[in-house]
Amino acid sequence: MVMRGKWAQGIVPRGFTWIVKGRIAVSERPGGCGEGHRRVRRQEEIIWIRENGFQTVLSLLASDHNLHNYDDLDQDWLQLPFGGADDGVERLEEICRAIDEHGAEGRCLLVHREELNDVVCGVMGAWLLWSGLVPAGPQAISFAERLTGRPLGTAGREIVGLVAPADPPTGASGGTG
Repeated sequence: MVMRGKWAQGIVPRGFTWIVKGRIAVSERPGGCGEGHRRVRRQEEIIWIRENGFQTVLSLLASDHNLHNYDDLDQDWLQLPFGGADDGVERLEEICRAIDEHGAEGRCLLVHREELNDVVCGVMGAWLLWSGLVPAGPQAISFAERLTGRPLGTAGREIVGLVAPADPPTGASGGTG
């Protein structure tokens, strides 16, 4: 039996949260964001991702900074940049299809951006709605908030709104009473 030290297990990425237990999770970018980004922490977090059975990491970042580190540590990845609702419904649906594809049949997927923010949480709410796991936009927002432990602001709600069907008008009467 080969004994491996604690370092070989890596460390959990900041903000790590399961969206669908054992299948789809979110976190901030391995290594942290901005000036707080650390190379050693990035390596340890990618090791944790790999050692915990994540087949693919989906980066929503526009830049390709540090993506080569996934290759260096034998971790599959996919990059589909997404900055928010202004990127459009077609791009969001492409991301939702990728989440389904890479998180299907017992495979695990980790989705990240620079930080765990409204964009990532909004994408997860939109995916919950798009995939049929929740029936309507308000429930998708509520689930995204509860799962990530953070309120969804305007930017995140707009992302969910891209896939939410328009509510039917209420109180309209067809007759003249």
